[in-house]
Amino acid sequence: MHINPERSTRPDYALLVRQVTSVLEGERNLTANAAQFSALVYDTLADLNWAGFYLTVPSKKGEGQDLLVGPFQGKPACARIPFGRGVCGTTAVERQTVVVADVHAFPGHIACDSASNSEIVLPVIKDGKLVGVFDIDSPTLDRFSEEDKAGLEAMIAAFVEATDC
Repeated sequence: MHINPERSTRPDYALLVRQVTSVLEGERNLTANAAQFSALVYDTLADLNWAGFYLTVPSKKGEGQDLLVGPFQGKPACARIPFGRGVCGTTAVERQTVVVADVHAFPGHIACDSASNSEIVLPVIKDGKLVGVFDIDSPTLDRFSEEDKAGLEAMIAAFVEATDC
């Protein structure tokens, strides 16, 4: 695992929001910005083993919607997740950030990586439309705090503002 010496267990989220704005400045493309955002999060937050997007797409069955893996950092992931299934699918339906201290205790959790023990998933909403979710996994139980939730929500807001979704 790559360890950046600048990583901190208590990130400066105000600085990270400014970095998101700076890194994405001048580019509006969803794929490019999602790739840059995922890399920034994965490289600057400590104790992660996956960070990336799942984007809203029509279901393969033609009914409803799924989440399809998008730009990410980490090991290969689950490719498609139905709305309502697992932490990502729950976030898509509820349209609210979901923080899970122990993924093994979450009903219907999808184990894409057995090393993941905690997770935070944030909805990505633009103009009332769910674009997708941003998913972060950690090998540490109870990794994500209320401070992380608020800071990551501010970072996602900066991403949405900078991106044509």
